[in-house]
Amino acid sequence: MSIYDSIGGAPAVARAVDDFYARVLTDQQLVTYFAGVDLARLKAHQRAFLAAAVGGPEIYQGRDMAAAHARFGVAEVDFDAVVGHLVDTLNELGVPAPTVARIGSSLAPLRPEIVTVGR
Repeated sequence: MSIYDSIGGAPAVARAVDDFYARVLTDQQLVTYFAGVDLARLKAHQRAFLAAAVGGPEIYQGRDMAAAHARFGVAEVDFDAVVGHLVDTLNELGVPAPTVARIGSSLAPLRPEIVTVGR
């Protein structure tokens, strides 16, 4: 069974994305990254990306991570804060710890593509 199926499929991914952005957008350290961003579009991309990353049937058709984040100058500390919010979101939604770890393992290789400041 894929991670996607084990967490509840599309409805679970949608809820996770909504909860995740509720956290990120109230984090004063991160909120400036989202100024002027079309959140509906961003959430749609994030749902497709997350679903594809955890074995769902969705196909992520957005830009590669380096291109999508290049203009933001993402720092290591901010990347870590975002990951922390994702972990907190998944934990709060009742995703089992081993599954959270598997999701983290599938997303960790993106760090060098996203972080451009402080490395």
